[in-house]
Amino acid sequence: MPNNTNTIAVIGLGYVGLPLAIAFSKKFNVIGFDINQNRVEELERGFDSTLEASAKEVANSGIKFTFNTKEIAKANIYIITVPTPVKEDNTPDFKHLVSATTMVSSILDDGDYVIYESTVYPGTTEEICLPILEEISNYKCNTNFYLGYSPERINPGDRSRSIEDIVKVTSGSCEEAANFIDKLYSKIIKAGTHKTSSIKVAEAAKVIENTQRDVNIALANELSIIFSHLDIDTHEVLDAAATKWNFNRFEPGMVGGHCIGVDPYYLTYKSLQVGYNPEMILAGRKLNDSMANYYAERVCNALEGEGNHLASCKILIMGMTFKENCPDYRNTKVVDLINDITYREASVDIYDPYLSEEEIRREFGFNLIQYPKEGDYDAIVIAVPHDQFKKDGVDLIRSFGKEEALIFDIKSLFPINNGLIRI
Repeated sequence: MPNNTNTIAVIGLGYVGLPLAIAFSKKFNVIGFDINQNRVEELERGFDSTLEASAKEVANSGIKFTFNTKEIAKANIYIITVPTPVKEDNTPDFKHLVSATTMVSSILDDGDYVIYESTVYPGTTEEICLPILEEISNYKCNTNFYLGYSPERINPGDRSRSIEDIVKVTSGSCEEAANFIDKLYSKIIKAGTHKTSSIKVAEAAKVIENTQRDVNIALANELSIIFSHLDIDTHEVLDAAATKWNFNRFEPGMVGGHCIGVDPYYLTYKSLQVGYNPEMILAGRKLNDSMANYYAERVCNALEGEGNHLASCKILIMGMTFKENCPDYRNTKVVDLINDITYREASVDIYDPYLSEEEIRREFGFNLIQYPKEGDYDAIVIAVPHDQFKKDGVDLIRSFGKEEALIFDIKSLFPINNGLIRI
């Protein structure tokens, strides 16, 4: 049974790893490892650039932060929380997972546990990670070490749901491992745990969570396109439909980030490997990936419909992160929106209080401004519904535009009938 004599090493200190490490540090000795030296040094100073943890939470955690592999060798439980993105062809990119597994394999001791939290397709842990662990360590699973999978359920930017408040799915490579891992997480998860019969079941449960959301958002997006042709406000339709007790409401919009816009490709990749073409999932992905182009076309057509020449238009994009109230811009579809508008020769400024001008210019070459000027824009697009924008209010946002400026509210941040255009 887990006890505080265990030392846990959390590998990867991003949006998933840091909150997990802090939660475990309340009960166990924790070492936090990341290959990014700058990330380790900022955490040592008590600063979290992801904004998932306060300075007080980081400072009081007692976590030993390091980028030195030798310093995690003293651990007996390794939890791997590295990113699992996709390649340009939307196939799984396991480079971070393989690298972390290789590193842990080189320091594995008899009796250790290796637990994965990264989102993968069913079978990955045992088909890709396990052989690496056994080959490099010269140990055998369930004899010398144990394996587990407990998918992350972090929601970046959501301060209302901490890791302790979300039920945790657990699994292990044998009954002994499954029980150990379930009891380990039960020490920190107030909401409780759900132990599955196998690692594959836990992997599958995670990957379908975001696949389900992706497909449902794709339906909402397709409905919004249909309703725009019928000159009906989509959100008013959703308000009406949501009065029925069994209607599940999903909002239309751009689907980016490192979860919903990525995870379905892991499942479809494995599905194609075993001979089944997952038509509905891939259709949803295709539609959601096209929405940035759809919004750009709506904005540009509206401007031209008012007699404007796009080459002389200046457009303000408000928000560039992949979702509201967080500084994460990985796989944000706002980039596609900006590129599509600039391809049509309009000039674009971007304002996002969560992002660094220097970082965005270096990463994308975009002009991220400190604050918009009054009366400067022919059109304003509220692309990300940050709480700060809502707090600023419609009148302030309208002041950034010229007298006849068009203001587009993609995510319906503000109520209807306020002069903003919902698309």
